[in-house]
Amino acid sequence: MGSSCWPSALGARLFALLNNPWSGPSKEKQQVFSFLDSKTLLLLLVNVLTRSCHRSTGRPHRFTGWRCDNLSKGNTRIHINMSFELRGLSWSTNKRMLSVLICVICCIHSGKSQTCTEGFTYEHRARQCIDIDECRTLPDPCRGDMRCVNQNGGYLCIPRGLYSQSYARNSPRSYPEPSYPEESYPDRSLGYSEPFIPNVPPVGAGPGPGPGPSYPIVSRSTPCILGYTLGADGTCVDVDECETQSHQCNPTQVCINTAGGYTCSCTEGYWLVGGQCQDIDECRYGYCQQLCANVPGSYSCSCSPGFLLNADSRTCQDVDECATNPCSHGCLNTYGSFMCTCDEGFELAADGTTCNDLDECSFSDFLCQYTCVNTPGSFSCVCPPGYYVYEDGRSCEDLNECESGNNTCTTAQVCFNFQGGYTCLNPLRCDPPYIELNDNQCMCSAENPACRERPFTVLYRHMDLSSGRSVPADIFQMQATTRYPGAFYIFQIKSGNEGREFYMRQTSNISATLVLARPIRGPKTIVLDLEMVTVNNVINFRGSSVIRLTIFVSEHPF
Repeated sequence: MGSSCWPSALGARLFALLNNPWSGPSKEKQQVFSFLDSKTLLLLLVNVLTRSCHRSTGRPHRFTGWRCDNLSKGNTRIHINMSFELRGLSWSTNKRMLSVLICVICCIHSGKSQTCTEGFTYEHRARQCIDIDECRTLPDPCRGDMRCVNQNGGYLCIPRGLYSQSYARNSPRSYPEPSYPEESYPDRSLGYSEPFIPNVPPVGAGPGPGPGPSYPIVSRSTPCILGYTLGADGTCVDVDECETQSHQCNPTQVCINTAGGYTCSCTEGYWLVGGQCQDIDECRYGYCQQLCANVPGSYSCSCSPGFLLNADSRTCQDVDECATNPCSHGCLNTYGSFMCTCDEGFELAADGTTCNDLDECSFSDFLCQYTCVNTPGSFSCVCPPGYYVYEDGRSCEDLNECESGNNTCTTAQVCFNFQGGYTCLNPLRCDPPYIELNDNQCMCSAENPACRERPFTVLYRHMDLSSGRSVPADIFQMQATTRYPGAFYIFQIKSGNEGREFYMRQTSNISATLVLARPIRGPKTIVLDLEMVTVNNVINFRGSSVIRLTIFVSEHPF
């Protein structure tokens, strides 16, 4: 073969690029070096060095660090020492050689850094990306009762029952060992109009002995991959395993068709546990604000009394029950309920909504002095005839008919008012032998023999007394108006005290008091004759005067 180790046309173009490595389009250089392996690049380097030396000196030069024993195809052995000797090379030649070395290293590195997409690997000899058979290279790629089927750029795991015989390789097929015929590289010395791609057959594609791929081969015998079928128009259409009932989902699962296969899933409200779809108890996770009822595949929210379920079917809002006027009186809305209130004088009934009147009169006998009358929500006090209700609304005050003129007395009569009533007193009439001394006193003259055993004077007095008045009580006082030397006075009840309700208590020599000893219930009129006896032993005189006291006892104790 001589000293030339590569085609002259390509070598000339490469030598032109290496002599001027910093000029020319970089894309053209990459196209030249993109298909060269490391051995070819070393041969190119030797040729470039030889031609460089010859051009710089005009004669061949000897390199001590390398030799080319045989450049015949397939038997080339090149020995290179890292140190070599160049004779007669100028500095410009050294610079060109240094550029060549850098360019060669970059080209080799660029070839090694060729990358492919996931699932493929770069084949340097074929200069293209080939598929990785994961079913053979990966340890146990599919688990369980699943079969691995290789695909371009990946692999599938399918149940063995669904594995079609068309894709199974029960017996190994024979494929030819790939051979690489010598390529005839075109002459591109005038330029590169398109990238150079050698025609290398794919590995394992031809007939003959050899290991076959584990993935389905798209050919005339098997036109479609697993999960597809040949349609009427000659194209591959997806097989709907869910519609044809060719899936293997269990009865609790739902079949979902996918491109080239199917998936087994659970409906909403279920989750997959141990290959079975089990109901999700949403109530355990607080989906509802208040009440939750779990149902197969779903849940139902409800609210406590007094609340209303919102539009989101989960939360609850308070119901304003007072808007419907459930109470007979007042209503107070509360969170989740309401409360009825009653006006003053009423109490809430057992049903919690109606109000019953309070009978205040039944609470005590002392609300009113006389009689308590219950009214809706309140009460009122009334008094008997002859009385009126006092300012406090409870006490009874005597109505003085004599002052108000609300009486039936004539002009000749005298109106006497007492507790709860009045009486009309007739004009004084003195019974003989008494004569009228004034409007309320009668006198019996001492010269009249008929008067010797009678009181000298009779004085008429009137008073009122409340029924049941507490005892003892001083109710009337009498006193001598004239004092005589050597005389003393005796006070006593002469008549009218048959029941012994009264007694006289002498308070001094000339006075005494009438005392009520027992309660008296009215209405009643009592007439007492209170006698004052005058005794004078010096002149041997004994005489008396009488006060005729009329007591009007009222019907009521007020």
